[in-house]
Amino acid sequence: MKAWGRATKILLSEWLARSPQLSCRDKLLTRHVTRRCLSNASHPPPLQLDGKNFQTDSWTNVPSSILSLLPRRLHLQQSHPIALTRGLIESCFPSSTYARYNDLSPIVTVSQNFDSLSFPEDHPGRNRSDTYYINADTVLRTHTSAHEADIFRQNASPGYTISADVYRRDAIDRSHYPAFHQMEGARMWDRKQVPGGNIARAVWADLEKMPKHTLEVDDPNPTIHPERNPLQAEYHSIEEVEAIGAHLKRSLEAVVVALFSAARRSNTLKSGPQEPIKVRWVEAYFPFTSPSWELEVFWQGDWLELLGCGITKHQILINAGVPNQVGWAFGVGLDRLAMLLFSIPDIRLFWSRDERFLSQFSTIDNISPFRSFSKHPACYKDVAFWLRSSSSSAGGGLRSNAQNFHENDFMEVVREIGGDLVEDVKMVDEFQHPVSGRKSLCYRINYRSLEATLRNEEANALHECVRKELVNKLGVELR
Repeated sequence: MKAWGRATKILLSEWLARSPQLSCRDKLLTRHVTRRCLSNASHPPPLQLDGKNFQTDSWTNVPSSILSLLPRRLHLQQSHPIALTRGLIESCFPSSTYARYNDLSPIVTVSQNFDSLSFPEDHPGRNRSDTYYINADTVLRTHTSAHEADIFRQNASPGYTISADVYRRDAIDRSHYPAFHQMEGARMWDRKQVPGGNIARAVWADLEKMPKHTLEVDDPNPTIHPERNPLQAEYHSIEEVEAIGAHLKRSLEAVVVALFSAARRSNTLKSGPQEPIKVRWVEAYFPFTSPSWELEVFWQGDWLELLGCGITKHQILINAGVPNQVGWAFGVGLDRLAMLLFSIPDIRLFWSRDERFLSQFSTIDNISPFRSFSKHPACYKDVAFWLRSSSSSAGGGLRSNAQNFHENDFMEVVREIGGDLVEDVKMVDEFQHPVSGRKSLCYRINYRSLEATLRNEEANALHECVRKELVNKLGVELR
């Protein structure tokens, strides 16, 4: 590791020697390359996060680039598109009924993130290839539901909403980022508190108090279906689920009205006629709810999946110590929705500190589409390598180097070196030698800065660091 770090320094020194006159921009980019290449040259020491010390161990896989995002909290930054989208959704859930949790720590236990939600021990989400581990017992939350059981246990209000940054190892492209934002909400009724213990009657009474809308709604399927969308018959009656489902759908249809009415007020559609806002409910499966649905919106000529929801699995409520409660829950991705509402083409832009981006947004009453301030050329570089042995396809647990090769591990190496200078990564070739059985993979990396033209020699320096780190981290043989 240390020897590789020294070699990287020599590589960068040679490159700088060939470029004696560096602009301020060049110096900044050089520091970026140096930091990315050398940050991985030693075993990570204990981590101090949120004022606490965390020991690292063999499970630790969270890089410094991800930890640097923890303080950003885009969903709480005034006038940021993520925060504006959050505010629009929150406005549909009155604070008198729904407590708001927007500042919960992203550092959670494995028990909170997985066990409290009854994730099976062999669930792929538990793998180091999918989740950022601080140590064997501690992770960066992969979803807002990591806080669900704790909030149910507190039982402080009939409902709640959570908005938060969440973290997952993922592909690299214009719509995926290892840090993104989710929002979820829930509404509960307690059998011991509603009049006569009649949940269905209490829910219908609450529904009558809610504002109506004029959306076109397509909801052709029955509330429950024994195979596709089963009732939790041990805990719920059909009448209760019919009432709770109706309350859930009316609540989320109100979210559609708020979001897309605001979008209509933007400049996005000023030049053309306005189409009616239509929604449809589609049967779905989610591990935390049953029955479950997805809500889709017809927008600008296409059906868009907006969110998922359903009747909360009762075992979660039992585990949280509130077995007398029943209700619904939903979850939505804020980044994807903000990209849609503000016409933002690249998810990396959300993390930009460039005032040319941030100054374009103000309030939820004035949603305006993003105006591109630059378009810089792409710089493509290929990297091909052999795996030491092979038994299955890449990305799904390919066996190599005495450990499972996973495409997310490759993506993490590229992201840690290239950071936001990498726009996307695609596998362009896969070959298995007919005699030896060795497998070769080739990936194409698109280096493109959002803020300045990336010169070929600058991309070459980053790419060389990527190549060396692939050998160092994944044990591949470069071709």
